[in-house]
Amino acid sequence: MAEPGFWSNQERAQEVVQQVKALKAVAEPFERLAGRNQSAMELTELLEAEDTPDVALKAELDQEVAALTDELAAFELRSLLSGPDDFRDAQVEISAGAGGTEAQDWAQMLMRMYTRWAERRGYSVDILDVSEGEEAGIKGAVFEIHGQYAYGFLRPESGIHRLVRISPFDAQSRRHTSFASVFVYPVVDDEINIEIRDEDLRVDVYRASGAGGQHVNKTSSAVRITHIPSGIVVASQQERSQFKNKGTAMKMLKNRLYQLEADKQAAQKAVMDANKKDVSWGNQIRSYVFQPYTMVNDHRTELKIPDVQKVMDGAIDPFIEAYLKRDAA
Repeated sequence: MAEPGFWSNQERAQEVVQQVKALKAVAEPFERLAGRNQSAMELTELLEAEDTPDVALKAELDQEVAALTDELAAFELRSLLSGPDDFRDAQVEISAGAGGTEAQDWAQMLMRMYTRWAERRGYSVDILDVSEGEEAGIKGAVFEIHGQYAYGFLRPESGIHRLVRISPFDAQSRRHTSFASVFVYPVVDDEINIEIRDEDLRVDVYRASGAGGQHVNKTSSAVRITHIPSGIVVASQQERSQFKNKGTAMKMLKNRLYQLEADKQAAQKAVMDANKKDVSWGNQIRSYVFQPYTMVNDHRTELKIPDVQKVMDGAIDPFIEAYLKRDAA
């Protein structure tokens, strides 16, 4: 990987292109909003000029104002996404914490929550790697969400998520507390060149686990890649082809190295930011309580939503919006 801060001219040019695209993504909706606002003002002037207001014209204006209000709210939220990578697709990594089956089931519930969130926004989801639990749920998963500003919206979701509920896996129906970690990375465009030397890699192949038929048990199609200088380890076992799994794992590694580079450049700012806390098992960002009452509480913004089932069905936008507004302030 190139040394921090020493990007090639081609890489700098590609970054400029991406920044231009990001600026256009803001400028074009703004121009569209300005045009619709002008049309609404003209309709208002027409109504004010008439002695007897036109009912149909009044209804048209009301409809336009409602649509304009919704679009303006969406534009305001998107204007908070000013990070250099916010416009990119997102790669989400979920890992179950200690707690066995209960924690693994919680990790799967979170995966479904983000998948449903993506579907609500019209984004697409690609599963890159899933490690199934022994009895239920998943030990971990890596998937990509493709859509405009997917990373910017999901960036606030990185951290520890805590579940409190009566466990369906406990014969005595006791209340359990489980944890799962969520980390979100920007998906690096293929044209951005991050140098990965072959001598810096250790590639291991092994038999894939989980559902998949006889092929999974008889061939070493799964691939694990260790980047020796950074210690980053990635793995893929979703494809039947070892070649395809290696390609997926290399893409995952590239994303990790890109994020590592960005983290190094932002390290000084992060140290100076007194409000930024390390992610740890005792520092959850959000709690999801199913019993004895229902409540989802974001500990960073103190936003509380009592409808936990709606949140688990992907309705996490209020938490994202509250965090982005707090961060901008």
